[in-house]
Order: sequence, then C-alpha cells, then structure tokens
Amino acid sequence: MISKYKPVLAPKRIQKTNGEMIAAADAFHKAMVDRRTIRDYKDDPVAADVIKQCIKTAGMAPSGANHQPWHFVAISNPDLKRQIREAAEKEEEQFYAGGAGDEWISALEPIGTGPSKPHLTTAPWLIVVFAERYGVREDGSHYKNYYVPESVGIATGMLLTALHMAGLSTLTHTPNPMAFLTEICGQPRSNKPTMIITVGHQADSAEIPEIALKKKPLEGVLTLME
Repeated sequence: MISKYKPVLAPKRIQKTNGEMIAAADAFHKAMVDRRTIRDYKDDPVAADVIKQCIKTAGMAPSGANHQPWHFVAISNPDLKRQIREAAEKEEEQFYAGGAGDEWISALEPIGTGPSKPHLTTAPWLIVVFAERYGVREDGSHYKNYYVPESVGIATGMLLTALHMAGLSTLTHTPNPMAFLTEICGQPRSNKPTMIITVGHQADSAEIPEIALKKKPLEGVLTLME
C-alpha cells in the first residue's frame, strides 16, 4: 500500500525565554479578561470583511483527521434575522414554560435570561455554527468525520476569541431544538446547527449579571502534575 503521507516543514516559531512566554501569556489573559457575554447591542454596522477574517481564523483550528467538520453561516440580512428570532423565541417560550425543568430554570435565574431575544435582530450579525456530521464527495457518497463535537468546539472558541480581539461583543445562544436553522440557512442534512453567535458592538447601557464576574480560581480548574 502506498502511503498518502507527504510531510512538509512545520512553520517556524521564534523560541521565547520563560520570562517572555509568561509575559505573552499574561498579556493575552489581560486582553481576554473583559470578554463577557453581552445581550444588549447597538445596531451599528460591522463590515463583512471583519466577520470573514475572524471566521478565517476559526478555520485554522485543529480537527480530527484534518477534516475540518464545521461550517459558519454569517447573516446580516434583516429578514433572515427576523425569521431566526421568531423561531428561536417560539422554542424559548416552551423552554421557559416548563420544558427545561425546574433545576435548569433555577440555574438560569441569576443570569436573568428569558424567552425574549431582541439581540437576534438588533445586532448587525448572526453567525450560525454548523457541525458537519459527515462529508459528501462529489459523486454523492459519504465519508466519516472524526471527533466532530470536539473539533467544532475548538473552532468556535477560536472564533469567539477572534471576534473579541477584533473589538466586538458576542452572545452564544442555543435554542432547543434548533433544526429550524438548517432550513433558514439553506444547509444540507449533513450539517447540524450547534449554536447562534450574536455579534456586534455592545450598547452603551449594556449590563451583565453579577454572577458573570465570578470565575473559578486557577486551583479550581487546574491539577498540576509535575
């Protein structure tokens, strides 16, 4: 069997001293400290080129077998945003009316969320993230994708980071169920919607829940085994 593996040299990296690495990591941490989920937006426009560049960064994420099983649909069309809001709020009304269960609703109380989602039409962009459950060849046959949730999760995290570093605010929204997004976004059955990311500039009066400031300390999320 002839191997398909064809190695090329890895991109060059400049090796930093420990001090330089700590400084770089600290600078990035400080840049990310004020990243918060925002629910109140201005309707100020954001250039499509900004969104495209951030999604381009997300596309650099590692993935199982390098299949890159993600697809992003970026929407600024007001009518499509309205359709998404109407469908999402319909699902959210059922969710908050009891479909979620008492424990889940209780967990959400400190966040202050409800079925109304005005940000879906106010913000200039919605990015719908799709997971490609399987690939489709030109002849219509299917091939398997690997570690799809993990790969899409990494790419989504890189997208949120890129958007924040570009100076934008975001909100991740996961209406349940969200099959309506497949039809509205014109996606094939192979693509499963995973979330809506609202993107734009936060309103001057934007507020966040106090609980959002409470993050686990490093010792609560790290086990160091030297």
